[in-house]
Amino acid sequence: MIRVRNAVLRRVVYARRRLALIAAVTGLISIAALFTGPSAQAALPTPVSASTARSYLAALPVRTENRTGYNRDLFPHWITQSGTCNTREVVLKRDGTNVVQDSACAAVSGSWYSPYDGATWYAASDVDIDHLVPLAEAWDSGAGSWTTSRRQSFANDLTRPQLIAVTDDVNQAKGDQDPATWMPSRSSYHCVYARAWVQVKYYYGLAVDSAEKSALTSILNGCA
Repeated sequence: MIRVRNAVLRRVVYARRRLALIAAVTGLISIAALFTGPSAQAALPTPVSASTARSYLAALPVRTENRTGYNRDLFPHWITQSGTCNTREVVLKRDGTNVVQDSACAAVSGSWYSPYDGATWYAASDVDIDHLVPLAEAWDSGAGSWTTSRRQSFANDLTRPQLIAVTDDVNQAKGDQDPATWMPSRSSYHCVYARAWVQVKYYYGLAVDSAEKSALTSILNGCA
C-alpha cells in the first residue's frame, strides 16, 4: 500500500514539474516575441535600381520651385479603387499584416510596420498613407500645369512607389519637404526612398531644385 502511494506521489510530482517546464518554455517564447517583433513588410512597389535612378536624376530638369496657386484639393485623393475600397484602404491592406476589413473596406485589425522609423502599429488610426513625393512638392515642380485628371492619378498612384503606410506623426513631421531637408530616420531606408523619389519624379516629368538634386545625388552615389 505504501509503495502504491509513493508511486502515485512520484507521478504527481513529475506531472507538476512537466507543467512548470511547459509554462517556462511558453514564457520564454513570449518574451522572445517581444524582442524580435514582426518582420518588416515590403511596403511599396519596388523602385528602380540605384544605377537607373542615377540616370533618371541626371535627366531631370533643374528649376526653382513655384508654389503659386497651390491647393491640396486640386489633387483629388483617396478615390474609390474598387467596390467600397478607396486608395487609403487599399494601401493599408497591401502594406499591413493580417489586415481584416469590414464591409465598408475599413481596416478594423492588423499590424503595420513603418519603414521610415521602424515602428509597428496595431490600429489603422495610427498610420498615414504618405505621398512619397508630396502633393505640394509635385505642384512646385510642375504639377501646377497638369489637368485635374493627371493630378488625381498622381495622388492615387498604386503602380509607382508613391504611396506607403507609415507612422502618422512621422508623415506629419515630413510634411511637404524634399530630400534636401527631410529623410527617414532609418538610414537603411535612404536608398529605397531616394530611388523611389527619383522614379516618381521621372515618370511624371517633374523637375528638381538644385538642393534637392544635390541631396539625391549624394544618397544615390552611396547606393549599390
